[in-house]
Amino acid sequence: MKRFSILAVLAVCVPALAPSARAQGVDRAMFGNTFDRNMVSAEKGLPAEFDVKTGKNVKWWADVGSQAYAGPVILGGRIFVGTNNDGLRNPKLTKDRGVVMAFDAKDGGFLWQMTHEKLPAGRVNDWPQQGVCSTPYVEGNRLYYTSNRATVVCLDTEGFKDGENDGPTTGEKDASEIDGDVVWEYDMIKDLDVFPHNLAVSSPLVVDGVVFATTGNGVDEGHINIPSPKAPSFIALDAKTGELLWESNLPGDKIFHGTWSNPTYGIVKGRPQVIFPGGDGWIYSLEPKTGKLIWKFNANPPGAKYILGGRGTANEVIATAVLHEDRLYFGVGQDPEHGEGVGNFWCIDATLEGDITEKGKVWHRGGNDFRRTISTVAVSDGIVYASDLSGFLYALDARTGQHHWTHDMLAAVWGSPFVADGRVYLGDEDGDLEVLKAGKTKEVLGSYNLGVSVYSTPVAKDGVLYVLTRNRLFAFQQGATGKPATQRRIENAQP
Repeated sequence: MKRFSILAVLAVCVPALAPSARAQGVDRAMFGNTFDRNMVSAEKGLPAEFDVKTGKNVKWWADVGSQAYAGPVILGGRIFVGTNNDGLRNPKLTKDRGVVMAFDAKDGGFLWQMTHEKLPAGRVNDWPQQGVCSTPYVEGNRLYYTSNRATVVCLDTEGFKDGENDGPTTGEKDASEIDGDVVWEYDMIKDLDVFPHNLAVSSPLVVDGVVFATTGNGVDEGHINIPSPKAPSFIALDAKTGELLWESNLPGDKIFHGTWSNPTYGIVKGRPQVIFPGGDGWIYSLEPKTGKLIWKFNANPPGAKYILGGRGTANEVIATAVLHEDRLYFGVGQDPEHGEGVGNFWCIDATLEGDITEKGKVWHRGGNDFRRTISTVAVSDGIVYASDLSGFLYALDARTGQHHWTHDMLAAVWGSPFVADGRVYLGDEDGDLEVLKAGKTKEVLGSYNLGVSVYSTPVAKDGVLYVLTRNRLFAFQQGATGKPATQRRIENAQP
């Protein structure tokens, strides 16, 4: 069965450029944990080794669906992941669906789920079995994500367990104690004429009461025409109501394949900007309040061409860009089913305006020095840790791009390197979670197989390392002995 391959893009320290996971008394969690999307955490006391067979340093594990790419994110003692419906929790809600699941961080107990039926158009807009591939953004008691139906959804993090319906209307179709409580839902296909190619997957941001997301707009099933060239690729919604605040149809009819990446936010030289990777290989910085263009950068070198099926040298920007000390770090790539190929990795100056393709480049790696990627980077202590689809992890000097070392994972990498507690954690398609010492000298601390592919990025919270594999969520803690979570189902859920 074909897997829709770009979905790994899509699951921390507190840099000066972006609000932290806790700022102004507000708790939040997201893909990257801060608005700048840097895959780094200040957590300490994390385990450096684990064994899922013996239970060594395994706190608990919980089954999800058969394919999971989104998350985990942790807030308020709850863990949220996106998956499909093969881990059936409610026997009344059968068939293929997109699913967001909530678990108890203490013991992995299942709390509630939100499910979405598939779009009738099928794989051209909503690829079978892929579920929800948007890593949620959580702030306070609100959770935001993009569903498989190309809707931006706001849920109550309590579900219906608090006995209240937090939405503007009552009588949700599914309202048992394990169902999601919808606050609002914005339909990008209905209201914006968006044509998502294969799946809408954006992991949104919420900044100052505004939800920023990409739409998934792309080509038709023949991969030639763009059915909705005037539809937006980037949007901003009111976080309380779901009202559309602005839209941008950049890059219009120049999309190669689809629009699958995630926004990044930061304040550069006192100026806020929201940064959107485009489906045309450009990256765009926009004013958060208006959507007005600040700068744009072409991430494909002169002469690069996009050829149907991935045979060319031009690529989209699928990886999420990381903003760090006024510089933006990101690589380019394609749907992994197009295979490996020539890639480019960029460090650019985010303080400029206009077309900064020439003047904005700080340093660059490409060709045989960096292949296609869908992974987000981690920037820590002056080192950029970046991985490519070919399975290589690079340690590069953040200021100059100087190469420190390369590690061969011996398998494709879809997730992102995660730096915490002096270590680099990275999973691969063979199911190995590898642990290396962070620093300029390469030192492999261990390789631990989790039994099935790891397509997401590890996350740490309160001394626990969480790893989502294709079908199971693990919690690793130093000294734990490992037991599975109670897999509770509701047999008599309300229709």
